[in-house]
Amino acid sequence: MVEEEVREVSKQFYAALNQMLGGDANALIELWAHTPDATTMHPIGGREVGWENIKASFERVARSSAGGYVEMTDRLIRIHGDTAYEVGIEHAEFEVAGTPLTVNSRVTNIFYCINGAWKIIHHHGDMSPGIAEALDKAD
Repeated sequence: MVEEEVREVSKQFYAALNQMLGGDANALIELWAHTPDATTMHPIGGREVGWENIKASFERVARSSAGGYVEMTDRLIRIHGDTAYEVGIEHAEFEVAGTPLTVNSRVTNIFYCINGAWKIIHHHGDMSPGIAEALDKAD
């Protein structure tokens, strides 16, 4: 069933985000569409367009994080042909550059089926100014 495939990629995405909070962004690489039209609007603010910019943003967070967790609750998945989306609430507690942070934000993830495999093509979470400020201190 397609919804279960998308749900599995989402599960892997959140496991990879948890690895990123521990300093390793590599697990995210296989889950994303490596295309110029991939986008993200993280809770850190701004907008990244294209896989290389998205990858750099995840690597920036990984370099500055000192562990924690992120999870999605209240998940709703919808499938429309070769595109799927999920909405829910992201809950996270982690530390960036010595600053402990708690985030609870609405999130949307969009998936696209590429050569038979579901990949994330967009991630959007409500902006959390505390994260952006902590990352700026780390840079």
